[in-house]
Amino acid sequence: MDFKNFKVEDYIEKYSELVLKIGLKIHDGDILVIRGPIEAYDFIRVLTRVAYDLKAKEVVVDYRDTEISKLKFKNESIETLTDIPQHKIDKENYYMDKKAKYLSITGVDPDAFKEIDSEKLLKSNIASSKALRDFSDKMMANFTSWCVIGASIEPWAKKVFPDLSGKEAVKKLWYEIFNTVRLFEDDPEIALENHIKNLNHYAKVLNESRFKELRYSSKKGTDLSVKLPENYIFAGATDKNSSGEEFIANMPSEEVFSAPHREGVNGSVYNTLPLNYNGNLIDDFYLKFKDGKVIEYDAKVGKDYLRNILETDENSKRLGEVALVSYNTPISMRKILFFNTLYDENASCHLALGKAYPSCIEGGEDMSIEELEKLGLNDSLSHVDFMVGDETTNIVGIKEDGEEVQIFKDGNFVI
Repeated sequence: MDFKNFKVEDYIEKYSELVLKIGLKIHDGDILVIRGPIEAYDFIRVLTRVAYDLKAKEVVVDYRDTEISKLKFKNESIETLTDIPQHKIDKENYYMDKKAKYLSITGVDPDAFKEIDSEKLLKSNIASSKALRDFSDKMMANFTSWCVIGASIEPWAKKVFPDLSGKEAVKKLWYEIFNTVRLFEDDPEIALENHIKNLNHYAKVLNESRFKELRYSSKKGTDLSVKLPENYIFAGATDKNSSGEEFIANMPSEEVFSAPHREGVNGSVYNTLPLNYNGNLIDDFYLKFKDGKVIEYDAKVGKDYLRNILETDENSKRLGEVALVSYNTPISMRKILFFNTLYDENASCHLALGKAYPSCIEGGEDMSIEELEKLGLNDSLSHVDFMVGDETTNIVGIKEDGEEVQIFKDGNFVI
């Protein structure tokens, strides 16, 4: 599709159908919860209509208004911001217990909270995470289906394409979002299914190899050893909820991912793309690990916000995810910095500080937090992805007998 002849309205319904039919597999009797920015109300209305066309029995829409959030942070005390009302907790738990399917729409100004007191942001996030702990634990354990997608809104689009007018920037960002999910292919559903098969191949090889350790290196200075827990599972784009239904958690998705051993990470790692954390950018940073824990760090941009991530709780200094993404992916090759983790993490190998997904170990969805930690999976209130891969990234897998297998060479899979 040529951008000059591209019209958003010609594809917005196709995008909605791809997300709801293939991503979440909405069917007769489902409940759908949509959470997204208020600026995307037109798109959310289309999603709602498509969901009902697919026989959803209820659609619940929760809008996010960044400007009102900024006013709250500027004017309310920490005591007020950290007092999470019971009705909010009850609502989330109510729909989770009904196994509603969740669609989260990312789209926010990357600099939205640049001038907000970092202590207010930190304490508010911690309070909310604690209050919604049961809800988030079930979500990460795939109790129900969930999916994260993007929507073009002007503040975000202008950050990505600052030389374009607001209207043209929004159009251009929609064009790129549609490209990432292969919407311009002759048959997007078949294109997506073929892509999933490719990712599943990588996951199969990694799982059958039974590596005990991954070793990262790059010209930027990364020199990192990541131990894997026994019975680890690398997953591709699809997963299954507790009812056995398949879903795609991220659209786009270019990764295969698993969980590292919480006490087995050693060495240093450098970021390769900026991290947008709650409307604040963190860039040019490194983390140094010893026995799984960050013991040293620095950042040229956003160091205070990096510290907030690391100080969320006692385990937020440990890793909860290791994700492998080829450098030569459609997103990476377009050479666009999205300033948004959903997209930038799918252009680069990444790691995540904080909580591990229980599904990354055999039988993990049915284990308690204590059982998971005993096997090496990290538990935390947070889960924050950051990008570490580039065209110089090399990754070697080490087997139990010491055999070394090249997994990545010059930024790409070689298995």
